[in-house]
Amino acid sequence: MFSKLLLSPSIFLQKNFLMAHSSASNRTDTIQCEDLMRGGSKSFFAASRVLPKRVRNPAIALYAFCRLMDDIVDEGGEDIRIIQTLKQRLDLIYEGKPLDVPADRALSLVVAQYKIPKTLLEALLEGFEWDKMGRRYNTIEDLYAYAARVAGTVGAMMALIMGTRQQIPLARACELGLAMQLTNIARDVGEDARNGRLYLPMDWMLEEGIHPDEWLKDPIFTPAIARVVDRLLKTADMLYRRSQNGISQLPRDCRAAIYGARLVYAQIGRQIEKQDLDSVTQRAIVSSAKKKLLMLKALSAAVHVSQVKADLEPIEAIQYLVDAVPYEDPYAHYAGNFEQRMVWVINTLEKAERHRLARM
Repeated sequence: MFSKLLLSPSIFLQKNFLMAHSSASNRTDTIQCEDLMRGGSKSFFAASRVLPKRVRNPAIALYAFCRLMDDIVDEGGEDIRIIQTLKQRLDLIYEGKPLDVPADRALSLVVAQYKIPKTLLEALLEGFEWDKMGRRYNTIEDLYAYAARVAGTVGAMMALIMGTRQQIPLARACELGLAMQLTNIARDVGEDARNGRLYLPMDWMLEEGIHPDEWLKDPIFTPAIARVVDRLLKTADMLYRRSQNGISQLPRDCRAAIYGARLVYAQIGRQIEKQDLDSVTQRAIVSSAKKKLLMLKALSAAVHVSQVKADLEPIEAIQYLVDAVPYEDPYAHYAGNFEQRMVWVINTLEKAERHRLARM
């Protein structure tokens, strides 16, 4: 019993996803969602293996739906109407009447079980719509707005699945999503350009003497592009540092997986640096052996995650995502039971210790 008390109280509040939905149909949906995830993101798949089952299966359902929507948008050509179709599909999910598709059925259960605000998935679709429109971004703040939609939303929804609804860890979860998206952009500069896409902040390019439209016609690697990529990676690193303060406030059984994802994605940036910041003619890949080492390192996060001193002024682009989640007191259910009050005491002491370490 004592080992359970050391876990976050959210574990007592959340029903086990598999126990709640153990029918053969739901198990089949989960398996199909996992197959989609395994083929889509090796980094996410590696990190997900460390998640507890109570989180892993709904996380897979969430990722599978997001991935499926992204693929549908990519394959939809120039037809902007596909976004409206996806919005209608999302409406059916929230009405509890999903299409007869594994990812839709699985997500319908998840959004009901974990009270995921529709605003978050609508924001994700808006980001996909910006992609469909070929939108470009003048400043890093503009790019933050895009990353908040396509990745910050996922960070927020993952936090909700884990049982975290407080504003500070939610904000840090959104910022981890931002960091990962900036890393993806830095890694895919050449691939995106060859597909007619440009995500680098255009004011940074102009400062380096690069005309975005001209460069897009002939995307070559130059020292100037290298400096833009380096600047983007440094911005991502700042966000990774900020996010670490939120990881320490997650339930203990979830910290290792999220910290592992943070380490693996940040390592992509280190690999780009090893390749002289050339992400135009080559693509940075983190080896399976390196991922395993990073995931082993992340296991220590279940016990302790170092607080990082960082300027935590709010990033405006993610604030509306945090505000979309109604605050719930995580200890409101613990008024009368002695064991539950002990959970509250242990978590309060742990929080006080984190604050003490942060001031050192």
